[in-house]
Amino acid sequence: MLSILARTMAKTGMEKSCCLVKPVSVTRITGRYLAHQEGLPHLPVPPLQQTCQRFIMAMEPIVDKEELSHTKELIAEFQKPGGVGERLQRSLERRAQKTENWLSDWWLKTAYLDYRMPVVIHSSPGVVLPRMEFNDRQGQMRFAAKLIAGVLDFKAMIDNETVPVEYLGGKPLCMHQYYQILSSCRIPGLKQDTVVNHAQSSRPPTHITVVHNFQFFVLDVYNSDGTPLTVDQLYGQLEKIWNSSLQTNKEPIGILTSQHRNTWGKAYNNLIKEKTNKDSVRAIQKSIFTVCLDAPMPRVSDEMYHSRAAVQMIHGGGSRWNSGNRWFDKTLQFVIGEDGSCGLIYEHAPAEGPPIVSLIDHVVEYTKTFEMIRTPMVPLPMPKKLRFNITPEVKKDIEKAKQNMNIMVHDLDVKVIVFSHFGKNVPKAHSMSPDAFIQMALQLSYYRMYKRCCATYESASLRMFKLGRTDTIRSASIDSANFVKAFDEPARQNTEKVALMEKAVKAHRAYTNMAIQGQAIDRHLLGLKLQAIEDLASMPEIFMDTSYAVALHYNLSTSQVPAKTDCVMCFGPVVPDGYGVCYNPMANHINFSVSAFNSCNETNAARMAKALEDALLDMQSLLEQTPKAKL
Repeated sequence: MLSILARTMAKTGMEKSCCLVKPVSVTRITGRYLAHQEGLPHLPVPPLQQTCQRFIMAMEPIVDKEELSHTKELIAEFQKPGGVGERLQRSLERRAQKTENWLSDWWLKTAYLDYRMPVVIHSSPGVVLPRMEFNDRQGQMRFAAKLIAGVLDFKAMIDNETVPVEYLGGKPLCMHQYYQILSSCRIPGLKQDTVVNHAQSSRPPTHITVVHNFQFFVLDVYNSDGTPLTVDQLYGQLEKIWNSSLQTNKEPIGILTSQHRNTWGKAYNNLIKEKTNKDSVRAIQKSIFTVCLDAPMPRVSDEMYHSRAAVQMIHGGGSRWNSGNRWFDKTLQFVIGEDGSCGLIYEHAPAEGPPIVSLIDHVVEYTKTFEMIRTPMVPLPMPKKLRFNITPEVKKDIEKAKQNMNIMVHDLDVKVIVFSHFGKNVPKAHSMSPDAFIQMALQLSYYRMYKRCCATYESASLRMFKLGRTDTIRSASIDSANFVKAFDEPARQNTEKVALMEKAVKAHRAYTNMAIQGQAIDRHLLGLKLQAIEDLASMPEIFMDTSYAVALHYNLSTSQVPAKTDCVMCFGPVVPDGYGVCYNPMANHINFSVSAFNSCNETNAARMAKALEDALLDMQSLLEQTPKAKL
């Protein structure tokens, strides 16, 4: 199972993904979970020569010959016996012996919580769920009540340690992230953020937050005897919230969370000076999760619906619509529109996609089940409205956040397509990995558009290892370059093209296997670089080389997020001239989201989506036109 996301850090040229500032101690969690975690292997440090050799191979398709020749010289110098590379390698190996996971604390600070771009678009993924049948507030609240009950049902599995352990290739995976996604929140800092998790506190939270018309409410979701509220009880409480928040002229306090992290850090300190504001913010941060009851977005055609729903999940549509109806620092926010649109957005620090997708699959199934409605005998208290005192300074911060959000909204171009011609069935029929097949289609579509290969990120799960997060699958390889360059050459025979396709698909599968076993190059190189910083050594030249910068400039940032639910995840590009591509391959169709920035003249989400459809169909056609007997 592959996990979610890559980000490129502007200042340091490092990938951005996610980790907790301090992984929450698991000593409070006992029993099966702890026993399972203790049995997991530690993340290995790959051999230095192996990584150096594979780095050169990864550079070959994406840098020119002259630059590659220079990089080879630097790599040769770096890995000399007794040289700087070997010294850093030994330091890294010592670190690995002393820690549960040599990468996790670093991954955290440098690659994630030091990253100062807004979490909106640049970090937090959105998920579009299948459109629901309702189109009024009663339907919206009935579905919201079922969804809340479904999440609480999943929470009970986490609390009771009955979430089934996941396996990959027969090996158990680290389940730590499942214990981080509820009752957690990101906290802005002036230069670095932190993450808090209240799930393991002595008094775990029993409330969620609900936001409607930019107004936040605390909704207790458990009865005094500890049983969760029924769907009927939740519906009644949501009705009270709706009726108490009909005013639409309230200040959208939540839009502050969409700002550049340093700007939000300052505004946050200013906001919580006042006790009422501080208490309200703490209640949001401590809540189990947030439910956003959205106003209807502008109507669009059925064809455009998924793309519009994607931007609703990613950013809310701007200050005129639902961008203020969020608390973007909250780990989990479920979004339910009055018009049947639904999904979620999650702050990426505590987890990658798999735990989120497991939760989604569980909740969607739960909402389909018929529940007997029983009217409770005891009247429930009114959900508490959270108050904010809007000083002139806070008002100014809100106005600034609105302006910046609207600029970001206008710049993001998202196209969601349901590729209905085939799904996993076609690659499997030709004995090919569906993921590798789709990745080669992405390589082909990019090459056709730009006549070059580019650095491509696909996330690989490191959850075979204790506290494992992600590494990079580099989809652009020597074999993929040979395949895409030959594909449209009329002089090449079909049999040769199929052979090149099969070789490229196998090479991608091999890199994927290498990555999930902790033997990919990117996290190792990052570790060596950070070790140099920690040792106060001078920065090795290889990390200041143009090739290294090109390697981390991901024009294609991609992720496979497979789900049982017919949903699609979506996120923004990680570089100004790049694309963000996420896909969920189902049996007979594939859900894709493609994003780009309007401010870049060279990129276009709809054009890339069309090129991707064409590439998939052309690859299928090639396979079908080339009889196997001739291969």
